[in-house]
Amino acid sequence: QTLLPMIDEVVTMLGMDLHEIDAIAVSGGPGSFTGLRIGSATAKGLGLALEKPLIHVPTVDAMAYNLWGSDALICPIMDARRGQVYAGIYEFDNDRLIVLEDQMAVGIEELGQRLHSYDRKVVFLGDGVPVFKEALIERIMAGREIAFAPAHLNRQRAAAVGALAIRYYREGKMATAAEHQADY
Repeated sequence: QTLLPMIDEVVTMLGMDLHEIDAIAVSGGPGSFTGLRIGSATAKGLGLALEKPLIHVPTVDAMAYNLWGSDALICPIMDARRGQVYAGIYEFDNDRLIVLEDQMAVGIEELGQRLHSYDRKVVFLGDGVPVFKEALIERIMAGREIAFAPAHLNRQRAAAVGALAIRYYREGKMATAAEHQADY
């Protein structure tokens, strides 16, 4: 009810034709079931109608991109409940986001073990921080140099999805609208 009229309004305000676009970026998950379904269905519908490819940007990749330029390891954590998180491990090299460990669903303890092998400062962000912050400080990452992203960079942001989508487009990381599937 809201998303398509908003897209139409933005296109009208910009005076553009949707056929001019090269591809459609979509936050591919994980995330809320309803949000992913709405976003993916809208992107797929537009992609099919316009015959444009979709660029699937994993949510944790986009979250890591919020900390562009950091010299620490970046570890987005999304609360998956029952002591589990959706996470990934990233670093920046020459201003380029490098995926050290792909998006995963993992126990917070196992994630800590993986991070210990890197022996570097880690910056955490995401909605898993309030849930696991105390355990990370006192037990899981005890004695390690860690930090937590500031509030304004702590959540998913459309700008990060868009910026990564441009990079992925240049690298040829696209799929047809029919092929796209969200990561629930």
